[in-house]
Amino acid sequence: MTVPALAIENVSKSFGGLHVSRNVSLSLAVGARHALIGPNGAGKTTLVHMVSGLLDVSSGRIHLAGTEITHLAPERRVALGLARTFQISSLFPSLTVAENVALAFEAQFGLDHRLWGSLRKENELLDAAAALLESVGLLDLAGKRVADLPYGQRRLVEIALVLALRPKTLLLDEPAAGLALSDRGALLDLLLRLPEALSILVIEHDMSLVFRMAQRITVLVEGQILTEGSVAEIRADPRVRDVYLGTRVHA
Repeated sequence: MTVPALAIENVSKSFGGLHVSRNVSLSLAVGARHALIGPNGAGKTTLVHMVSGLLDVSSGRIHLAGTEITHLAPERRVALGLARTFQISSLFPSLTVAENVALAFEAQFGLDHRLWGSLRKENELLDAAAALLESVGLLDLAGKRVADLPYGQRRLVEIALVLALRPKTLLLDEPAAGLALSDRGALLDLLLRLPEALSILVIEHDMSLVFRMAQRITVLVEGQILTEGSVAEIRADPRVRDVYLGTRVHA
């Protein structure tokens, strides 16, 4: 039996008498592209907080590649191959995109901390940063200062920073939030370029993006799973239309 990249087993979360998550079970195969959707207040971000370790579970278990992580600290989960875009708290605006990614590689490789001036001379790190940026179609941004980038491009760079941590499973919490429509095509292009072996769980309200990148979709309503299925099954499900998608589902 193949071990899933991520297994969420009967996870619940309560804040006093408020039940935010109720017996949620979800499994990601290695290399999966899985979307978690639902109306505001459905408990999507709470679930991702529990997976990443920012919130404790009230009950249930979470496994990452067969290892139980239910009660591990967030940094231990990162060391085991779990990453989340939220974990990269900020970019360094005075540095170039390549230098920002090189810093992430420095953290991953556990190298000695150096002054920024010395880091710029670390050709090996900068070469690794350039290779990563090229792999996701962002090499043309390598030499630009983050401070000079528009918001949409900064969001793309944040995803590249997470990739420098060499994750096996990646949690994306609304990557298109705040992006102009003109920037969402670039985001989709980046997501489609991510390594095939990388397992991805994405929370997203942009259904056009979800339908184009996801292989399976889980619908969460009031902290419980309403249904799960392929893109075609979710598009056709009248319950999903009623509670979330509305009367018209866009391609």
